[in-house]
Amino acid sequence: MEKVILIKYGELTTKKGNRNYFVKTLTKNIENKLKDFNVLIEKDLSRMYIHYNVEDEEAIINKIYEIFGIHSYHIAYVTNSNMDSIKNELIKTVKLQNFKTFKVETKRSDKSFPKTSMELSKIFGGIVLKNKDNIKVDVNNPEVIIHVEIREKNTYIYYNEFNGLGGYPSGIQGKGLLMLSGGIDSPVAGFLAMKRGIKVDAVYFEAIPHTSLEAREKVITLVNKLKVYTNDMNLYIVPFTKIQEEIYKSVSPNYVITIMRRMMYRIMSALCEKYNAKVIINGESIGQVASQTLNSMYVINNVTNLPVIRPVACLDKLEIIEIAKKIDTYNTSILPYEDCCTVFVPKHPIINPSLDETLKEEEKVNYEEILKETIDNTFIYKNEKNYENIL
Repeated sequence: MEKVILIKYGELTTKKGNRNYFVKTLTKNIENKLKDFNVLIEKDLSRMYIHYNVEDEEAIINKIYEIFGIHSYHIAYVTNSNMDSIKNELIKTVKLQNFKTFKVETKRSDKSFPKTSMELSKIFGGIVLKNKDNIKVDVNNPEVIIHVEIREKNTYIYYNEFNGLGGYPSGIQGKGLLMLSGGIDSPVAGFLAMKRGIKVDAVYFEAIPHTSLEAREKVITLVNKLKVYTNDMNLYIVPFTKIQEEIYKSVSPNYVITIMRRMMYRIMSALCEKYNAKVIINGESIGQVASQTLNSMYVINNVTNLPVIRPVACLDKLEIIEIAKKIDTYNTSILPYEDCCTVFVPKHPIINPSLDETLKEEEKVNYEEILKETIDNTFIYKNEKNYENIL
């Protein structure tokens, strides 16, 4: 029996004029993900079919689950689109399944095929009942839905449905830079941004010796976990110590976090311009900490004209943790290594900063030269022993 992995696009089918581009991008991403396997991919604007070696089935399924742009996928049996072939394949394959209740759903894409989809479902249901013992039809809550998709050349029979990640294929929306702190929220934000088709690179602000190399390694681990869902992800490491010390020395304690975040946004804007990124992405969740009140966001955001995407802004902490566990970043995120956003937190940071007062406090910091130096010394992570200056 010939089998294929049948992929359904879901949201992509609503894109009309852009659908062909989206499907081509998804195909390219799947080809890249499955480059180590012997596969053949056929596609049209509503379905994709992956021909594969049966011994690779489990490994390929695991890879497909990591690809954005797939609504669902199925292990489908393939036969010719004539009544005898469909009946014979149904008899053979139903004996391999384990269920007590079922219903049949027929999709007749080839409208020249005799009888309606409803009539065919009744016929196929009768065949199943005759060829498998101790089963019955349940149209409301069946254990198994037997799908029969009749197309012009081939018919596909499948008994299973695996949920994909959904969203858009990675990269179709252009590039964004993610402020990756090492906490729980920002990796989830990166994952959700990738789900909407953004090609994400990460930026980590470190303040050695106030932060540790273990904190950096934690972020590197998070990047590697996020890279599972995309073709590639660069990590830019920003040496933030000098500007952070200058802020801490010069600014009123309750405004330290506000001005520190404004400096980060200035640096992010410069890196976006350098690397042709269209948006800044971060893990801010409304009201979670002092710098994430609406008023704080307004004052901090004031330094950039770039869009700032906050994918977890309206999620509560438990919802964010649930996603973090699903994408396997949670246990890394809770490792006890402080980042630069937590190591200098004052006892009473302001939660409703005034823009005028912020500007007055910022004048105390001679930051322009320090920011230039910081950007010039930002480097791209390569491996544990090899770093390359990027500017």
